[in-house]
Amino acid sequence: METFYIVFFGFLSLVVAVLELSKGSKDKISTSSAFNSFKNNYLVVYSLMMAGDWLQGPYVYFLYSQYGFDKGDIGRLFIAGFGSSMLFGTIVGSLADKQGRKRACVTYCITYILSCMTKHSPQYKVLMLGRILGGIATSLLFSSFESWLVAEHNKRGFEPQWLSLTFSKAIFLGNGLVAIICGLFANMLADNLGFGPVAPFDAAACFLAIGMAVILSTWSENYGDPSDNKDLITQFKGAALAIASDEKIAMLGAIQSLFEGSMYTFVFLWTPALSPNDEDIPHGFIFATFMLSSMLGSSIASRLMARPTLKAESYMQIVFVISALTLLLPVLTPLLVTPTAVKGGSISLAGCIQLFGFCTFEACVGIFWPSIMKMRSQYIPEEARSTIMNFFRIPLNIFVCVVLYNVNAFPITVMFGMCSIFLLVASILQRRLMTVAEAHRSKSENWTSMKERDPETEPLSM
Repeated sequence: METFYIVFFGFLSLVVAVLELSKGSKDKISTSSAFNSFKNNYLVVYSLMMAGDWLQGPYVYFLYSQYGFDKGDIGRLFIAGFGSSMLFGTIVGSLADKQGRKRACVTYCITYILSCMTKHSPQYKVLMLGRILGGIATSLLFSSFESWLVAEHNKRGFEPQWLSLTFSKAIFLGNGLVAIICGLFANMLADNLGFGPVAPFDAAACFLAIGMAVILSTWSENYGDPSDNKDLITQFKGAALAIASDEKIAMLGAIQSLFEGSMYTFVFLWTPALSPNDEDIPHGFIFATFMLSSMLGSSIASRLMARPTLKAESYMQIVFVISALTLLLPVLTPLLVTPTAVKGGSISLAGCIQLFGFCTFEACVGIFWPSIMKMRSQYIPEEARSTIMNFFRIPLNIFVCVVLYNVNAFPITVMFGMCSIFLLVASILQRRLMTVAEAHRSKSENWTSMKERDPETEPLSM
C-alpha cells in the first residue's frame, strides 16, 4: 500500500486523538449512572447495526462490477434500493410508530440479513431483490432506532440535553470508529485473505444477528401512537399535516433531503472520481479514511453541542457551505491540474487533491448526523416521529433515483456540481430555520413572561 494513504490516515488519527484527549470540563456533560447504563446499551446495539451496514459499503459497487455489470446496470441496482426506501419507507415508519419501534428494529436486522445473502448470486434479478430489501432496511435503520431512543429517553425521565451526548457518541462510534474498523476488516477479508468481495456481506450478516439478539434480550417496547382507531392512511395524513402546518419541520425535512441526497450521490461517485483511468486504489482503506474523517467531525460536533449557548441551527450553516465547496473540487481540479490519460497505476495528483476534499466532506457528515438528530428531537412530534422521518426520505430518494438513472447521461463533474448547489441551498434553508426557530422561541418566552404577570392571559398563536 502506498505511503500516501498510510501517512494521511495516520495524520487524521492523530488529529482525532488530540481532539478527544484534550476535552475539558466545558466539553463534557454530567450525567447519572442510570443514564450511562442506558446509553451504553444503546451504543452497543447501534454500533452492531452500523457494523452490519458499513461492512457492505466499500465493496457494493466493486462486487457488482466483478459480476460483469456496467455503470448503467449498477446505477439501476442502486435506484432499486433508493426506490424501495421511498415506496416502503413511509409504510414501515408508520408501522414502527403503531406496532412498536423495537419490533421495527428487529425487522431491520432480518431484512438486512436476507439482503446480504442475495449478494452470493450473480443473477441480476436476485441482486435487484437484495437492493429492494436493503432499501427497506435502510428506512428502518435511519428512523426506528432514533425513534426508539428518543421515546425511551423521555419515558425514563432523563434530561433532554443528555440526548445530544448519546447522539454524538453514537455517531463517533457507529459512524466513526466502527466504520473505520469495518472498512479495514472488509479490506482484509476481500483482498488480504482473498475471500473476495462477497465476504464482507457475510460478516455483516453475523453482526446483525448478534445485534438482534441483544435487542430481543435487553430492549423494552415503545410506541408513537398505538391507538387502534388510527390506520395507516390516518397516520400519513397526520404526519403530512404536521409537516405542512409547521414551517420548522418542513424546512428541516428539506435540509435533510438536500444534504443526504448529495451524500448518497457521493457514495456512488467517489470510486470512479478517484480512479477515472482505472487507477489501482485500496477501496477498503480509503473507505476507512473517510470514516476516520467522519469520526473527526462527530468529535467536533460533541464539543459544539456541549455548549448550551451554541445552537445547531447556527453552526450548520457554515458546515453546509464547506460541504458545498468540497464537492466542487472534482469540477475545479481538472482546471488546476493537467489530467492524466495513463491507464492503471497509482492514484494521480488530481485524485490526491480530491481525496483531501472528500475527507473534508466526510468530516462535515460527521458533524451533520448528531446535529440533525438533535434538531429532529426538538421539532418532530413524538406520536408520529418514525412516519415523519420517513416522509423526509421521499424527496431524498426521488433525487438520488433521478441522479442515478441519468448517471450515464452526465459527466461526473456535472453531478458533483449539482450536489454542491443543493448544499448551498441547504445552507440558505438552515439560515431560515434558525430565524423561524428564534422567532418562535421569542414568542414562547414573551407569553410565559406575560402569563406569570397575568394568569388570565390567553396563549399566543404559534
